[in-house]
Amino acid sequence: MKFMKLGSKPDSFQTDGNNVRYVASELATDIVVNVGDIKFYLHKFPLLSKCSLLQKLVASADDGSDEVHIHDIPGGASAFEICAKFCYAMTVTLNAYNVVSTRCAAEFLGMHETVEKGNLAYKVDVFLSSSIFRSWKDSIIVLQTTKSALALAEELKLTSHCIDAIASRASADVSKVDWSYTYNRKKLPEENGNDPTWNGVRTRTVPKDWWVEDLCDLEIDLYKRVIVGIIKKGIVSHEVIGEALKAYAVRKMPGFGKGGIQFSDVSKARTVLDAIVCLLPTERGTVSCSFLLKLLKASILVDLGETAKKELVKRIGQQLEEASMSDLLIPSQDGEKTIYDVQIIRKILHEFVMRDQNDVSELEDGEEIKVARQPGILSEASKLMVAKLVDAYLAEIAKDPHLPVSVFVDLAEMISSFNRPGHDGIYRAIDMYLKVHPGVSKSERKRICRLMDCKKLSVDACMHAVQNERLPLRVVVQVLFFEQVRAAATSGSSTPDLPKALKDLNSVSHGSSRSATTNTEEEWDAVASAEELRALKGELAALRLGNGSLSERNGGDSRSHHDKAAVNKMKGLLMTKKIFSKIWSRKEGGGGHGGENSGSDSSESLGSTNIIEEAKSTPSRRGRHSVS
Repeated sequence: MKFMKLGSKPDSFQTDGNNVRYVASELATDIVVNVGDIKFYLHKFPLLSKCSLLQKLVASADDGSDEVHIHDIPGGASAFEICAKFCYAMTVTLNAYNVVSTRCAAEFLGMHETVEKGNLAYKVDVFLSSSIFRSWKDSIIVLQTTKSALALAEELKLTSHCIDAIASRASADVSKVDWSYTYNRKKLPEENGNDPTWNGVRTRTVPKDWWVEDLCDLEIDLYKRVIVGIIKKGIVSHEVIGEALKAYAVRKMPGFGKGGIQFSDVSKARTVLDAIVCLLPTERGTVSCSFLLKLLKASILVDLGETAKKELVKRIGQQLEEASMSDLLIPSQDGEKTIYDVQIIRKILHEFVMRDQNDVSELEDGEEIKVARQPGILSEASKLMVAKLVDAYLAEIAKDPHLPVSVFVDLAEMISSFNRPGHDGIYRAIDMYLKVHPGVSKSERKRICRLMDCKKLSVDACMHAVQNERLPLRVVVQVLFFEQVRAAATSGSSTPDLPKALKDLNSVSHGSSRSATTNTEEEWDAVASAEELRALKGELAALRLGNGSLSERNGGDSRSHHDKAAVNKMKGLLMTKKIFSKIWSRKEGGGGHGGENSGSDSSESLGSTNIIEEAKSTPSRRGRHSVS
């Protein structure tokens, strides 16, 4: 820390109790200066020769009184004592902690060059410009002390000079940074003593954000002015500015980095958040989406203004593909029934979708897209990442028993236009919602299941769906059909020739609101019974065993390959017709209780007897069929 000593005489100021100061001298004191509650017994000559204010006060005193009162002097009694000692030429030490109060007190007392050459105000100014403003940490300390006399410090331009000095240092080329700074966020091997090659000589490169932590000691109003000063110089990158804002948020708001935000002073937290949002760089990607979501969560918690929250929602929507599911779990405000604030996520997703539409419009304008877009923005990969993110979010909020069907469906439909190769994520979300909300109506269940495209389910998801008692029978049959089609395509066969009713069922496109088989609409939308699921599961097992046996024989006799494939295709086709015809005939049988038992028994018999026997058939038996 820089310091300056003034004067050469020993300090002879004495204290008598808590409220009396005097100079130990052979000469009797002839003036009493009251500064607040403290009385100073001093001598007129050394004081009046350097302080124009005391000259005026003594001259205007009534009846030649030797007692004067000084009110509102910056720095109080301690700053006045330094000024008084300077007048006596006693030794005083100025440093970063007392230089501002001393300079303001000297200004208040009128200790200028016009009164006496080499007066205190001039010497303090020299010390500030030659030492303090050239020291990184001293400048920060001095800036903090300006709060005690902010108005006068602003008038003397002490604050602005200090801010400019800090901004200039922060903007300096890192190769020229040779002063000390605080950097604990990412310890380097040589700092931890873990680098065996380090010989004590500093050879590493100074990080670009070396100044970030030291500025976190500032209060938000001064911090904001310093960051604005750094931005105006245009040297520090926007990414480093974003990192600085993140570090400040973590320092000033306990728990912010871990998502569990705690506020002891809501008003102060609101001020900090508002300033950080205002300082965020406008360029996309300069701060992480996770940081933006944490800011939004904190803003909702402290009820920040709508303007700031809208800005955060817009920024998050511009880079939503970077977010993680846990960051989207924003708790609802008091009074809401749902666990999480789904509406704010809906607004964010809307911004992402609108960003897609806006960029498409820019693309139509020609060359503007080269400026407006960054590489990879709104690519199919970005849409896929957002789709997976929303699927995971839906699966989590589906656990909320108070989540309405309309909210769940509306959020899922916002990304329905995104081309996804797989629908396992939305299937998991649907299954979780149906599990937690068993009381949903048939129409609601049908609406939910339309969010899923059965053709895009993986093998594991198909196996799970066929056994899922929460799904409507229509969906289960569709899943089995597409699994049959996929198995046939894998083995080189054509699409199975299923009964017309099932073809009509399959012809219903993903997201359609109506099936072609209107005569049994209610039955198909009903939840599948256990017997129906066992029958369909058996059919799927038989299909897989058949295809597995075929794959094992693919390396055998190539001459009979096509014959074997044809025979297996016919067997699978015959079995499919049998199982589906049984289920279909039960559905069309009038829906009576006796008919249901009969259909269930038949399906179970098919699933447990015929299919098992077919699955156990030996390769030689299959071969004989192929030859015949």
